[in-house]
Amino acid sequence: MPRSHQELFEAAISDIPRSEERYAPRVVDAILALARDSKASDVHLLPADGGRSLQMLWRIDGVLHDVYRFDHAVSNIVSRLKVLAQLLTYQSDVPQEGRVRTDDESVEMRVSTFPTIHGEKAVVRMFIGSGRYRALDDLGLPADVLAEFRRLLTLTNGAILVSGPAGSGKTTTLYACLREIMGGAELARSICTLEDPVEAVIPGVSQSQIRESAGFDYATGLRSLMRQDPDVIMVGEIRDRGTAATVFQAALTGQLVLSSFHAGSTSEAVERLFDLGIEPYLLRSSLMGVLSQRLLRRLCRCAVSGEGDEDRLGLKVGTFRVSAGCQECHETGYAGRVLLTEFLDPQTPEFGRAIADRAAAQALERAASDEGMATLTRRACEMVEAGLTSPAEVRRVLGPERNSTTAGS
Repeated sequence: MPRSHQELFEAAISDIPRSEERYAPRVVDAILALARDSKASDVHLLPADGGRSLQMLWRIDGVLHDVYRFDHAVSNIVSRLKVLAQLLTYQSDVPQEGRVRTDDESVEMRVSTFPTIHGEKAVVRMFIGSGRYRALDDLGLPADVLAEFRRLLTLTNGAILVSGPAGSGKTTTLYACLREIMGGAELARSICTLEDPVEAVIPGVSQSQIRESAGFDYATGLRSLMRQDPDVIMVGEIRDRGTAATVFQAALTGQLVLSSFHAGSTSEAVERLFDLGIEPYLLRSSLMGVLSQRLLRRLCRCAVSGEGDEDRLGLKVGTFRVSAGCQECHETGYAGRVLLTEFLDPQTPEFGRAIADRAAAQALERAASDEGMATLTRRACEMVEAGLTSPAEVRRVLGPERNSTTAGS
């Protein structure tokens, strides 16, 4: 049985003759099917060797894997993807983006092309399907965070933020929150979203897709949406000062607003809101909770006990396991991912005073920790000691600097 992703793909296309007229369509079908089965989140097709070949990489569990290099039918493969996504095949000097229509609701695919000096690069993003991670219980949130989040979602006004870098599962969490609100409401609630793009369809929710080329951006859409009598608004991302101001104004005037935000931690999210011009009184009045999250690769059951000291690890842990590699995990040492979270309650007295003082991120984190917040590093140490992930994976995701400076939090 093939063990690596490269061997699996080579076996999948071995019976497709290169001379066949439908070579490119069949190969693209094989790429999409096998990438989906391998739980890849992204497929990268990158021109190489001056455009004479095409390198294919898959991002699986947050890590890129070099899978195959095509030395033939290079332009035909990218062109076939553009056909599936209803893009202009004759236009290769500007970026394009489109969705691949499939009958399978378990995954949705979006194709993005970008011009390079050696030809077009294409990336296929495998979005979550409508049936995956439907509820908060499916996400793997810690029990205390899950209980607090459920309480927040019953509120009728205020802002709830989910922060983290790209690919950390923020949209998945927001969708689960919307389903939680839909399922837990005794009375009907008007729920609306602004997204870019809409990744999954949620029945009963009015979902709208941002189109910045037509002047329909987050700030404009949110101002208009306020006149649609919404109870709950989900804003896909706070990107600028105007969107941030409108989000908190809506949260202050009677709507429950959920949104994602790019920030390294909960405290950094609050500091960034200061930078966007949100006044401390608005934050103290309307910010109900901030969840920061990451996705860590889960150790495969082939993992073995590790040996080392705290200084080398950069983490204060008593015991830990390290990746080994086996046929089941394609020799990577990991299988699947686990959610790492940090939840901030901004309404505590100590943190409220820190907000009023416009404190920097480190001071905000100290105030939150004094009020009992478990930081990302502390949660990561608990996961390492439980054997869920490895110190190396924590360093990869959080970075060595954060581990060494906050390991005691």
